[in-house]
Amino acid sequence: MSIGREAGLPGRKTIRIGGASGFWGESDMALPQFLKAGGLDYIVFDYLAEITLSIMARARAKDASKGYAADFVDFVLKPNLEEIARQGVKVISNAGGMNPGACATVIEAAVKAAGLDLKVAVVTGDDLIDRADALAAGGYKEMFSGADFPDPASIASINAYLGAAPVAEALRRGADIAITGRGVDSAVTLGACLHAFDWALDDWDRLAAGSLAGHIIECGPQATGGNFTDWKSIAEELVEIGYPIAEISEDGSTVITKPDGTGGSVTVATVGEQMLYEIGDPAAYILPDVVCDFTDVMLEQAGPDRVSVTGAKGRPAPDTLKVSVTYQDGWRAGTTFFYVGEDATEAARAFAEAALARACRKLKSYGAPDYTETLIEIVGDGSAFGVEAGKARDVAVKLAVKHADPLAAGLILREAIGMALAAPPGLSGFSGSRPKPSPVVRLFSFLLPREQAIPVVLMNGEAIELDPGRGSTVEIPDELRSEPEAPSGRATTSVPLFKLAWGRSGDKGDKANIGLLPRDPAYMAWIWAALDEQTLRSRFSHYLEGGVDRYFLPGTGAMNIVLHDVLGGGGVASLRNDPQGKAYAQILLQTPIPVSGEIAEALT
Repeated sequence: MSIGREAGLPGRKTIRIGGASGFWGESDMALPQFLKAGGLDYIVFDYLAEITLSIMARARAKDASKGYAADFVDFVLKPNLEEIARQGVKVISNAGGMNPGACATVIEAAVKAAGLDLKVAVVTGDDLIDRADALAAGGYKEMFSGADFPDPASIASINAYLGAAPVAEALRRGADIAITGRGVDSAVTLGACLHAFDWALDDWDRLAAGSLAGHIIECGPQATGGNFTDWKSIAEELVEIGYPIAEISEDGSTVITKPDGTGGSVTVATVGEQMLYEIGDPAAYILPDVVCDFTDVMLEQAGPDRVSVTGAKGRPAPDTLKVSVTYQDGWRAGTTFFYVGEDATEAARAFAEAALARACRKLKSYGAPDYTETLIEIVGDGSAFGVEAGKARDVAVKLAVKHADPLAAGLILREAIGMALAAPPGLSGFSGSRPKPSPVVRLFSFLLPREQAIPVVLMNGEAIELDPGRGSTVEIPDELRSEPEAPSGRATTSVPLFKLAWGRSGDKGDKANIGLLPRDPAYMAWIWAALDEQTLRSRFSHYLEGGVDRYFLPGTGAMNIVLHDVLGGGGVASLRNDPQGKAYAQILLQTPIPVSGEIAEALT
């Protein structure tokens, strides 16, 4: 199957890049898999998210030698250093987190202990925590909500998103292993492209193409069947799922594949889902190096487990960099219980409401303020879809609160557990230690003039400051906006959306992104007509507090949906079971879509 027009011819030169990690906590199976397969020029690792940085910042505050992804060094890199050196493959990772220098020091010690000659470079310049007071006084507003800058005393981390140029500079100076702090996720891949092909920093289309390749492989096996709508087709292969490889040509055209003999699948559907993942406006996916336009990207099945990706366009880089601030805003506490039996849903809710009432009454008796936010969530009764499903004989119930005082937050745990013998029957739980209150970490994002965050490459005792570039104001031409034509024919029946499209969802702060790739481009006319703003609002009314944006990608016939203020604050600022919107696509895929009788018949 193919989506879009015929792919372009490959360039004069091709590099092969393996995507080995998508988050801090990712399995360590990718690097041995890649080294066993061989033939790679670069292997890239992405570990960072905004909340990850706040955790690393707290670790560094307690111990100046910490604050990076230690498991990358201990469990991934060290056991494989000799083979990395033998094959001459270069490793690029943002595992440095809040302390890339310390990460590099440990790696250099491991290299020396192994008797190897691998050069390690460090990219810094993203960490702006030392400028917290000056930034707070600068009048910067949150780029989405307009909120004021947080109190510097509450801030855990401030990091600018750097681009690919410093990675390329590190490689140009002979680095075998390049360690960075916070850069955009795709920069580790684009940096390799800049080095290998010597692309000009204003070759916007190629920069967009390299960034798209990086975006597709930055989440590891999500491009090879992980989190795939049709997961049953590869269920038996998940144990040994293959990690993605991007074969990038000098002209920017890319083929996505995986090591031979590994599990999973590389198809237009698996790659397409990942292409749409968390991109927001597909005509303006803004990165430090380039503003990407993915609306006309074309995907084609180029062979078994091979998908060609072409058609990315780029416009001049922005004149600002996104900066993410994480800060503490009180405490949260919560735990989950299980209920089994007749009327389990009602019993679970009665138990949770009683426990909450007890805690609130006790706070009042102490003269303490009430909770700033409370949440009771039941899983198993259909309420995640916005409608109680009625009778349920086994459910999970989560009770969570927020408070400025950790002792007050923790009170709910004691009261919930303490009323176990007074609760409706059927209560059970996973025994172990009682959960503890944890900080509420919020995200504050703002735009900083790019010349105020200078990238620095540290190598061989030398610090090389790079020109941050000038950039331009981001403008989106009207011609990049389009909608599919209205459906031809008359709707006579409805089918669930999952029969018409593949879908994947994720988060950007307090926003949820849902990408829908039609199983046949002709289906999008019906999908677009059915999923208007009103329908989307209704479908997520139990979560949604903000607006709804819809975007159409003519190249693939895909649809991207952004729901604003829908995650309860997002990340660890949220009390929700799904604070990152990972299940939102599954909710939407159940939606009935009116279609013609011909389409319905073809789907049976």
